[in-house]
Amino acid sequence: MTKIIVAGAAGRMGQRISYMVGQNPDLELVAAFEQEGSPAVGKDVGENGGFGTTGVRISAGLESVIDQGDVIIDFTFHKATMEFATIAAAHKRAMVIGTTGLSSEDLATLKTLADDAFPCVQAPNMAVGVNVLFKLIEKTAGVLGDAYDVEIVEAHHRMKKDAPSGTALKLGEMAACGLGRDLAEVGVYERHGIIGERTDTEIGIQTIRAGDIVGEHTVYFAGAGERIEITHRAHSRDNFARGAALAAAWVADKDNGMYTMFDVLGLADF
Repeated sequence: MTKIIVAGAAGRMGQRISYMVGQNPDLELVAAFEQEGSPAVGKDVGENGGFGTTGVRISAGLESVIDQGDVIIDFTFHKATMEFATIAAAHKRAMVIGTTGLSSEDLATLKTLADDAFPCVQAPNMAVGVNVLFKLIEKTAGVLGDAYDVEIVEAHHRMKKDAPSGTALKLGEMAACGLGRDLAEVGVYERHGIIGERTDTEIGIQTIRAGDIVGEHTVYFAGAGERIEITHRAHSRDNFARGAALAAAWVADKDNGMYTMFDVLGLADF
């Protein structure tokens, strides 16, 4: 059985990940941690998360529990994630990373660490349905081609710190890939004022932040006289947490290196 350490265990995602780890028969929750000074330190992770007593108390910092587990699941903040990855590399512990807001430099550093020291599943969204959506968008864009404009609208709760969401950016990358474009060159993230006509190649990504929206993403393919809308709505964070648990069970015995949820779900060649 694979032993799991949950980062940011008192946060919204950390609570649901801890719960989902307990529901997976191939996993055992052995440790959970928060930053030094958190009021959750010392509390039972299940009682703190509202799903019963687990016998696992929230510790202060990763280094205090790193030797107890096989895989660290981290959905925290980009700066913290890079610190955790450095510690994981030193101790050769596998990781599952769902943190968004990682820069291209962060991802390059993460790949270097993983290639050298540990297996890591990193994805902007670990929900099974979203990863199927990624592939559908790539295929749809490739079939429809340049005759259809591509626009992406994403909505999340008012507390989300990064924009656009990592999922929206990945959707843009998948659409660009299907069209033979580079999102870095054609992505448009804000429109205001007299901006002129839309270009033929741009891919728009627009952001909504409001209330307690868990996560919604819609991709529009708009052509002459018709449009296709493909939408994913998350009703609960459990979708992301369940995917993270699947990834943790999968990555535990893999070779060093970077993997995605496409690898976990067998979608790499889809």
